[in-house]
Amino acid sequence: MTDGTIIGSLDLTTLLFTAFVAFFIGLVFYLRREDRREGYPLEADTTGKLEHPGSAWFPTPKEMKLPSGVSAFKPDSRREPVSDKMKRLAVWPGAPYEPVGDPMTAGVGPGAYALRDDTPDLTHENLPKIVPMRTLPDFDVAKGDAAPRGMTVIGGDGQAAGVVSDIWVDRAEALVRYYEIELADGGRKVLAPFAFTNIKGKARQARIESLQSGQFSGVPAHASPDQVTRLEEERISAYYAAGTLYGTPGKAEPWC
Repeated sequence: MTDGTIIGSLDLTTLLFTAFVAFFIGLVFYLRREDRREGYPLEADTTGKLEHPGSAWFPTPKEMKLPSGVSAFKPDSRREPVSDKMKRLAVWPGAPYEPVGDPMTAGVGPGAYALRDDTPDLTHENLPKIVPMRTLPDFDVAKGDAAPRGMTVIGGDGQAAGVVSDIWVDRAEALVRYYEIELADGGRKVLAPFAFTNIKGKARQARIESLQSGQFSGVPAHASPDQVTRLEEERISAYYAAGTLYGTPGKAEPWC
């Protein structure tokens, strides 16, 4: 074995190379199975038929322990129900959908959202992450910044919709996430995503162009006055996003 030959034409170099190739093929197979834990099996968007999950490419379900103490098993074959508030414009795969009925709540286009868990997002200490500033004595608006509370909320039509009554912050990241609006029509309180709000400090206005003043009453409600669930966040943000296209009839029309 002084020349490295083990038997016949099989030497140490060939043996190591073969072992490496076998390991690499096995690694690729393992990774391609593991990446199917989320988003699989695939679904045909025209028929709703699922890719067969029993093939060799699909891993066996694994139990995932969540911080809340609940267990989730992945992969699974759960699918969100097909909404009756939309319809396909054509029969081929990938064809777009258009809303049926009220486009602001149809969950189509910019107003689409995922059915996340109807529980609050939590911090590492298992506290609700996004809460109003009134519940956090140590939080306040930075000195020198405009204080939004008390500002008039102006819709895309230039009319007042209500008043900013509080600021909802992400206590884990110390960031503003929502403004709480007390509506002039009935006094109901709704949330407005920070990213859709343009604060005008000198004018004491919070302008939200995606909604008309009369549309704020349709903002999806959050059940608790001091916390918001992930599903509620999805629906609230989707409503404001839908307004960018469906807020007025002219927004959905071609520009030229």
